[in-house]
Amino acid sequence: MARMTVNGEGVDYKLDPDMPLLWALRDASNLTGTKYGCDSRDCGACTVIVDGRAVMSCSVALRDLEGATVTTIEGLSGTHPVQQAWLAEQVTMCGYCEPGFIMAIAALLQANAAPSDEQIASLPNICRCGAYPRIRKAIARAAQSSGGPTANLQA
Repeated sequence: MARMTVNGEGVDYKLDPDMPLLWALRDASNLTGTKYGCDSRDCGACTVIVDGRAVMSCSVALRDLEGATVTTIEGLSGTHPVQQAWLAEQVTMCGYCEPGFIMAIAALLQANAAPSDEQIASLPNICRCGAYPRIRKAIARAAQSSGGPTANLQA
């Protein structure tokens, strides 16, 4: 059994302790915003925030999350600066990468309100539609609305 907090609520997963968090979230908690993409940490579609850090949920077992605090895309308010910037910059194309990207960006901005180009480029998330210019604009907008300077960001 793994006990943790998911989107502000206590959860006891009575599942195989080797089960990846991704499947516990999707199948046991019906939090389907976290997407399955590759199962090998290559795409970032499954990114959630665990204890303040972006984590690919396909690669972390429940046994390693005892007592952790997990936030999924469903746990953001809908008015989160990254979500608002995503809409304002019309980033959405197919939408599959969105939840993972938004969670990775939210964690990045929480850790650093003014990320460098290198930090942004190091995000492991992949958008197969190629919306990267709009994603960078959304990051700049979200950083600005969160109070961070955006002089270092190249849209």
